[in-house]
Amino acid sequence: MQVASGRFGVTPEFAVNADQLEIKIAQGAKPGEGGQLPGGKVSPYIADLRRSKPGVPLISPPPHHDIYSIEDLAQLIHDLHQVNPYAKVSVKLVAEAGIGVVASGVAKANADIVQVSGHDGGTGASPISSIKHAGGPMEMGLAETHQVLVRNELRDRIIVRTDGGIRSGRDIMMGALLGADEYGFGTAAMIATGCIMARVCHTNNCPVGVATQREELRARFPGAPEDLVNYFHFVAEEV
Repeated sequence: MQVASGRFGVTPEFAVNADQLEIKIAQGAKPGEGGQLPGGKVSPYIADLRRSKPGVPLISPPPHHDIYSIEDLAQLIHDLHQVNPYAKVSVKLVAEAGIGVVASGVAKANADIVQVSGHDGGTGASPISSIKHAGGPMEMGLAETHQVLVRNELRDRIIVRTDGGIRSGRDIMMGALLGADEYGFGTAAMIATGCIMARVCHTNNCPVGVATQREELRARFPGAPEDLVNYFHFVAEEV
C-alpha cells in the first residue's frame, strides 16, 4: 500500500491489513508528484474505492507530498509503525545526485526499506512533461545510496530495494553488484500479462484492456497468472 498526502482511498482499515506500507516522496516518472489518474478515468467504481467523486482527477500535490523535511518523514514512519507494527515501511526515492544523503535520513528515520527508483520504466499514464527529464539511471542512484549508507555506518539498518527498468536476470545482477537487496518489476510484469505499451493509459482507450475502466475494452484482456509466473521463473533461472 502506498501512502502520501492526497493518496486517495487510504483508510485505517486498509493500513492495518497491509504487509508493506510505502511512502512515496518521489518516483521515477515525476519526482514530487503522485501517480496521476485523469478525471475521465475516475468512474463511479474507482471514485468509491478512492473515496473521491467521479470525474475528478486524482493527483497528489507537489512538492513531495507535503513532506518537507526528514522530521516530517520520521513522524509519518513512526505513525505508520504505530498503526501497523507488523508491516514494513519503505520510502521511495528518485535516483538522482544527492540521493545518498536523503537515504541516510530515511535510515535514521527508522524506515525498514529505502527504494531507489530509476528514470526508466513507468506505465505511460503520466503527462509527457512529468515523464521527461525526471531522475537519472537506477545504477547511479543505487551506487550512491549504498556507498553513502556504508560510509555513515547505516547500511545494516535498512534494506535497499531498486526498480525502474529492471527486465532481466542481468539487471538484477547489476543491482546486486551495486548494493541492492530487493528488486521491483513493474513495466515488464505488465507486458508479461498482456500490456503492449500503447502509451495511451491516460486516455482510457487501452486496446488490450489493461489500463482502462471501459468494460468493452476490459473484456479483451488476454492475461493469465501463469504468464507472469513463467516470466519470473525465466528471470530467476537467468540469475
